[in-house]
Amino acid sequence: MKNAIITGIASYVPDDILDNEMLSKMVDTTDEWITTRVGIKERRILHEEGKGSSYLGIKAVERLLESTGIKPEEVDLLICATSNPDYRFPSTASVIAHETHLSNAYAYDIQAACAGFIVTLQAARAYITSGLYKKIIVVCAEKMSSMTDYEDRATCPLFGDAAAAVMVEPTDDPALGIIDADIHVDGSGLQNLLMKAGGSVKPASHETVDAREHYIYQEGRAVYKNAVSDMLSSTLTVMERNNLSVNNVDWLVPHQANLRIIEAVAGRVKIPEEKVLVNIQHYGNTSAASIPLCLDEYKGKLKKGDRIVMTAFGAGFTWGALYLVWAI
Repeated sequence: MKNAIITGIASYVPDDILDNEMLSKMVDTTDEWITTRVGIKERRILHEEGKGSSYLGIKAVERLLESTGIKPEEVDLLICATSNPDYRFPSTASVIAHETHLSNAYAYDIQAACAGFIVTLQAARAYITSGLYKKIIVVCAEKMSSMTDYEDRATCPLFGDAAAAVMVEPTDDPALGIIDADIHVDGSGLQNLLMKAGGSVKPASHETVDAREHYIYQEGRAVYKNAVSDMLSSTLTVMERNNLSVNNVDWLVPHQANLRIIEAVAGRVKIPEEKVLVNIQHYGNTSAASIPLCLDEYKGKLKKGDRIVMTAFGAGFTWGALYLVWAI
């Protein structure tokens, strides 16, 4: 049975920066308040009218194809992880595939919130190991600003827009690629992190718009508590199953949601700060895009054979960890 490896990675963020000083003029907050609580200094925002998550994803996929030298018609499948689809239907993946000329690829969306990259990468792994597909693009595209309430001081500092994409292909080397994953979902977390309106339970109306129910709603304390415990649990599970320890893990790549969560998980796993990849200060929480965006930013430090543990937590609640041996 073949293993699935990442053979290329690319990302895209908009040019426009919304820093804490600018945000403090929009809502009652300060740079110090944001920095000390979540560790974010700035985030990127896609302002262009008529451009959604697919625009970000298209840019990332174009960069991926250029960097790998793979022709669009060679790609078998594109899976898009997003919580911010362009439309309720069709899929954002279909838009990205069309605009990047993936003429022979099937394409569909996965909605696993901030855990989207891990969940989608695990799906790509299954397709590769089964032999069904040989060249798969996993793209995470998130226009988080589209559902951020810039009148809510508790949530608006958190989120930014970004996309990142990886190419997943088979290898005969059992020591490289995706080795293991531990993913979970618990629907009891629904009321703590959701968009209250806009779905079939509560369709859009004047009342839901007036009540500002088409934005992210979050119970911060509950999310923080569960994020730390669940990311920690999955990380330890993956490490124990694969005889990993602080001595032989090269990098921990956590979802970039909150610096306090990152530090709490890394501290309890006893991974030293220099082995934890962090870029939340520049981009904020970009949901499913955060882990691959971080990997792409630090790819100059990564080398073939590096043992990488990724972990994420998001709405659902859904969470998990994935163990990958870098192959590039």
